[in-house]
Amino acid sequence: MRVLFWFCEKFAWTPTLKTLENAPDAAPDARTRAVVAFIHIEPGDVEAGSSAETKLVKNAKWVARKWEVQEIILHSFTHLGEAKADPEQAKALMDRAAERLATAGYRAVQTPYGYFNDLSIEAPGHPLARIFREF
Repeated sequence: MRVLFWFCEKFAWTPTLKTLENAPDAAPDARTRAVVAFIHIEPGDVEAGSSAETKLVKNAKWVARKWEVQEIILHSFTHLGEAKADPEQAKALMDRAAERLATAGYRAVQTPYGYFNDLSIEAPGHPLARIFREF
């Protein structure tokens, strides 16, 4: 798994191109003061015994604590590597991570899965505003 975390003063998305036939209809949305995780899930991340999901959750919580925010946005971003997990398995992993974050008291939001989205990002120029992790 590869994840690029951004702290954003504002992060907005508009679904523009459906890439998965069974993706549900989706609407635009915008959030303020949030950690956004651009997540690339690889085949090994969805195999039994993988710790990628736990590491994703722990790292997202760490970044959110650093910025003192409760909102964490999970964004599927299959552009950080070549090997990609099965879309259904990747979505299930993201759903589980969102549930775990919610259980820990965070507002976990996912951008529309199975879409290319127009994105609007407002992020400060700070060293902790962009953090890359590879698990």
